[in-house]
Amino acid sequence: MKTSRLVGFIAGIATLLACSLVMAQNRSHLNTILERGSLRVGTTGDFNPMSVRDTTTNEYKGFDIEAMEQLARDMGVKLEWVPTEWATLVPGIVSDRYDLFAGGASLNMARAKTVAFTAPYIEAGTVPLVLKTNAVKLKSWTDINRKGVTVAVLMGTVFDEQARAHFPLASVKAVEKPANGFQEVLAGRAQVTITSNIEAAALVQTYPALAVVGATSDMRNKRPFAYPVQQGDPTWLTFLDNWIALKKSEGYFERLEQKWLGRK
Repeated sequence: MKTSRLVGFIAGIATLLACSLVMAQNRSHLNTILERGSLRVGTTGDFNPMSVRDTTTNEYKGFDIEAMEQLARDMGVKLEWVPTEWATLVPGIVSDRYDLFAGGASLNMARAKTVAFTAPYIEAGTVPLVLKTNAVKLKSWTDINRKGVTVAVLMGTVFDEQARAHFPLASVKAVEKPANGFQEVLAGRAQVTITSNIEAAALVQTYPALAVVGATSDMRNKRPFAYPVQQGDPTWLTFLDNWIALKKSEGYFERLEQKWLGRK
């Protein structure tokens, strides 16, 4: 083979290899999942009621657990849980340890610099908690914001700041660990505490004497929950966005909120 032809042949092979490499790099998670026959989902199992791991059976349950089970069924693939921690959530996505994370991740700009987010599927927010015996006279945020009402919060938390902003007329009692706001309410040392609707849903199950004030629409300081995925994969992201839109229109996420978050 002449030198010119040899050079052309080698150049052609190099081009094919380069194209193959680009195609491999641009391959969507959607295609990989369907061919592999399994959906890998990272979760922490420590955020009740979004993702909870039973230490005796090593099985998961919760809002996002049920949602991912439905997603896998809709895709016609098996579901593979990948245990992770909050500190390694983003690195796990970037390094492709799992196809998405599910377990109550709020959409924020710090994470969005490194990972992509699906369309939001629910909103989390701050809600007040009171004793059921006080629920008749403390039925709204307005009822709480008055003299003679004590709101207990954990010192230095975002809820400490929010309580002082939302209830300028009430008395805000900041407690230090190991004490907590809801414990002050249960003990009768405060009438109200505030926390996320996610934690509130778990607390009212554990402590039946507690009740959430107001409806879901009354939440303050709202923030969307979305599923983080790897950046640079519009096919996978679009598929998930379409799935979320379809499930929302079917009332699926609303039913999950009723079941796991006590949505009213």
